[in-house]
Amino acid sequence: MLDLNEYPVVTENAESFLNQRQLLDYRSEREDCLRWLLTYGKKPDEAAGYAGGTVKPRSYRMDRFYRFVWEMEGGYTANLTHDHADAWMDHLAHRDVSATHKRNCQKSVKMLYKWLRHERGKGQWEPEITFAADSSTQPRDYLTKEERGAISDAALEYGSIPSYNNLVPAERDRWKQHLAQRFEKPKSNVVPEDWERANGWKIPSLVWTSLDAGLRPTEVERSTTSWIDTDNSVLRIPKEESAKNREHWVVGLRDRTAEMLSRWCQERRAYPEYDDTESIWLTREGNPFGVSALRYLLHRLCEIADIDTEHRQMSWYAIRHSVGTYMTREEDLAAAQAQLRHKSAETTMKYDQTPVEDRQDALDRMG
Repeated sequence: MLDLNEYPVVTENAESFLNQRQLLDYRSEREDCLRWLLTYGKKPDEAAGYAGGTVKPRSYRMDRFYRFVWEMEGGYTANLTHDHADAWMDHLAHRDVSATHKRNCQKSVKMLYKWLRHERGKGQWEPEITFAADSSTQPRDYLTKEERGAISDAALEYGSIPSYNNLVPAERDRWKQHLAQRFEKPKSNVVPEDWERANGWKIPSLVWTSLDAGLRPTEVERSTTSWIDTDNSVLRIPKEESAKNREHWVVGLRDRTAEMLSRWCQERRAYPEYDDTESIWLTREGNPFGVSALRYLLHRLCEIADIDTEHRQMSWYAIRHSVGTYMTREEDLAAAQAQLRHKSAETTMKYDQTPVEDRQDALDRMG
């Protein structure tokens, strides 16, 4: 049977909405759906399922759709109708979000209703409205220079706690309780080494490397220790593992970033969960960082840095887009193309734009 541990069967938001009996019913519903999609979903007659990389992000959007229905109906239900789907499309049409997000939500609901049609005998859903593709050639939201610096600093602050030796016994006891919850272990088993781990180099090295290399989420997920060359302050990404490319890439890092990576590589050897993997970074659950985990991390960093995310598409790509924007500004398109690992120069052209702060300065000079 398929292992669904890596999939968001029941999200925290859904769990907080449901009582125990509803939770069991919803979990069963979601497990049936995800297993069918992964095994049969793409071509049911040929038992060909969708790829996990397709199902996982769409399953989050399906969960959001369920919660929309519960809010619409005033309570839990798994009895989805075509009217529910049409209502969500209408809701999305009025939201100030990207066309890409709207299209992805619609694809997710279509996938859900495909399962309902094949396994539950529901009729085929044809949306009353569709969303046009986002044809914009502009890069999405990116971090400004000031925000890049703030995110760098926030990464050093993220999850840090006071030094073990600087705490009086009563304070140390409270922090032991915190670490017991954080590392999911009995309070009696918390030791001084746990303080060192809480103040470790995993998150800073991940964030600083991404700020330099503009790593895509899939590259963070695929990254291995064989990529790291701290002696020369570069990442060496082989063509087999380069997202969207067919060439080997040598990506420059700042010396400070290389030093931080070196510290993390030494530290990670002490953790048993890294014994059987070459992944550079694993989440607390022992999985490579995926899209949702990286988005969560960035939003927490923005909170620490006091960066407003309410009206921005603040995904991990905001880091990548900032690299493209400022590398083009400081060097040229060729440098940005190499650093971002773009196969085509045309892809890099969208970063050949004057940042808004420069345009504002120009307006000031123009009087």
